[in-house]
Amino acid sequence: MQHTFARLALVALLGTTVAAQYTAAPTWPTLPAGRTQIGNMHGDVAVSAAGDVYVSVQDPAAGLQVYSADGAFLRNVPNAPSDFHGFVIRRQPDGEFIFGATMRGQTVVKMALDGTVAMTIAASAIPDQFKVRNARSNQLAVLFTGVDVAPNGDIYVTDGYASDFIHRFDRTGKYRASFGGKQAPYSFNTLHKLAIDTRFQPARLIGTDRANNRVVHLSLDGEFLGVVASDLLLPAAIVIEGDTAIVGELNGRVTVLDKAGAVVRRIGANTEQGTGTNKIPPDQWRPGLVLSPHGVAVNQRGDLYVSEFNAFGRVHRFTQP
Repeated sequence: MQHTFARLALVALLGTTVAAQYTAAPTWPTLPAGRTQIGNMHGDVAVSAAGDVYVSVQDPAAGLQVYSADGAFLRNVPNAPSDFHGFVIRRQPDGEFIFGATMRGQTVVKMALDGTVAMTIAASAIPDQFKVRNARSNQLAVLFTGVDVAPNGDIYVTDGYASDFIHRFDRTGKYRASFGGKQAPYSFNTLHKLAIDTRFQPARLIGTDRANNRVVHLSLDGEFLGVVASDLLLPAAIVIEGDTAIVGELNGRVTVLDKAGAVVRRIGANTEQGTGTNKIPPDQWRPGLVLSPHGVAVNQRGDLYVSEFNAFGRVHRFTQP
């Protein structure tokens, strides 16, 4: 049975109240036979052109699971890494591809929807000056957290758990540039995930600067364009939907921003104890209330999928009327 949230009181930055209606499917998805949980999740969610929902899980046997829009389990993607921290699905002239950033593997992987690996970009392609030395191993390393692909095919990946630099590659995987980091004018503190913001011409980058509780804009060449929104609750993921940007906030909320950065609505806001952690078990979940959003995606009709940072594995589906 679906639980309906009717006329949620939603307050914008300027104090404007907007009424909205979303329907949450509390039993989404239906797990495959023999599986009682999706699995330990510290990843992302994306939707293919066909409407299939891809969920990344920290499981070597099922690192990328595929469900129908209604939640029926379809398959596991062969060859998918078990540490896709951030990934997107993008259509290119030669087909539809998954572009994923592996955190422990320190790679960017491009693969077809059937699991065929088309390209791998190793961290060694990035100059050492943009890496962080690991205190334990004393080795220079990156910890990729998010990725997206520009209209011209350039690939952007953020090193959100290490240097906070964004690294740019061309469509063939050739290194082009790095920009961002912890110093001014960027002053990033866990630039967790990013998206290509196609609402503007030319397109630009929009990123979740998590520990700074803000969303920021940069040009595709790396110029810092400014703060889109601030005072968020650890923004962790972002997706562009029409004229809005939908932000998953790790501390228990999803916020929809308009093109100017004003709040349009809130979804699934949760003020209960336990938000922002991955320890809350299924018997304590409440339908439609998010705990730790870590990935957001939309399908063609505007339905919203929210994946969580959760040791048991949790994905929400919110539909619009």
